[in-house]
Order: sequence, then C-alpha cells, then structure tokens
Amino acid sequence: MNGLIGKKIGMTSVYTEEGRNVACTVVELGPCVITQVKTEDSDGYNALQLGFGEKKEKNTSKAMLGHFQNAKATPKRKLVEFRDFEIDKKAGESISVDEVFAEGDVVNVVGTSKGKGFQGVVKRHGFAGVNDATHGQHNRQRAPGSIGAASYPAKVVKGMRMAGRMGGERVKTTNLTVVKIFPDENLLLVSGSVPGHKGAFVIIEK
Repeated sequence: MNGLIGKKIGMTSVYTEEGRNVACTVVELGPCVITQVKTEDSDGYNALQLGFGEKKEKNTSKAMLGHFQNAKATPKRKLVEFRDFEIDKKAGESISVDEVFAEGDVVNVVGTSKGKGFQGVVKRHGFAGVNDATHGQHNRQRAPGSIGAASYPAKVVKGMRMAGRMGGERVKTTNLTVVKIFPDENLLLVSGSVPGHKGAFVIIEK
C-alpha cells in the first residue's frame, strides 16, 4: 500500500470546474525519507519505513540515532511502515507528494482525533436525554437513564455506553478525494475533514 506521512495545516475551500465550492483540508505531505527497506528475505515481508519531521539529536535515543545513521538520514519525529510500496528506492532517498498521489485519487487518512476530556452520554454517544421537562422531571435532560437489567443478569453488561473520556483515538477517514496538489510546496488538498488538530501528524494511504 502506497502512502506518505504529513502534517495537518488547516482547512480551506476551492471551486471545481463546474463551479461547485468544495471544503478541503490542507496537508503538508512529505517529503518523506526512507529510513529502512524491509524485504521478504531479511524481514519476512516487503515494506518501506518512512520518516517525517525533524527531531533534535539530544531528544533521540542512541539506538535510534544509529538507526538513522545507517539510513544516512537525520533523526525524524514520526516513523511509519508501508507494506508493498510500489516505488523502488533505497534507504536515505526521499519521496515527494507528486510521486505517490495525483489529483482525483481516492485516499484514506489516518490520524488521532482531538481529545475532548471526560464527556457525558449526550455528547459522547448522541443520547437524546429526556426531552419533556415537565411531569416531574428534574435535571434529567442530559442523564443517561437506566443502565441495569432485571434480577437477571443482575449486573451492568460490558460495553454499556456511558460517560467517559472522549477523543484522542486513532481514527481512519475513508474515501476522500485528492482535489489539488502543490508539489513545489509539498501541499495536498483532500475533500472533507481529516481527524486531528492543526499541526497533528496524519498518514495518507492510497
């Protein structure tokens, strides 16, 4: 699977040739450096390990410094493996956005969603609550309601949707269209929204 690592810049909108305004997410995609080439003979599968984002040497462990030195690359903040990458390149070489993607491609974007802290069931799971505030209801509009069953099974079953920590999870958004590519600036515009905050790392797969 081909793909690259990038950084979410923000959102904008562009007009198509038909005059339709499309909301897009701007991603700084690559250039990514190949930090390791895995083969069937040495590792049991074919893959490319890509690195993105500069990292200070003092914040990098000695083991990883040696790993980057073997690839003749500077320390990177984000490392991701892509199996069965179709580009034939060696360690230390870089891959730019226009080498992998083209306008009109359908891609999947993987990122970490925004953390929202401890949230109730209305925000976290979309519960409606008690819409009727009359007939003796008091502070029940956003309550979860009953969570138990009867004397059998006499417990709260696992997986019950309740209040808790929301966000901060790995999320994949599928079937987004590449609207425009700016290879000179390493920018990629995809239709729709992408998980994560501005400046967050994202993985775009083809």
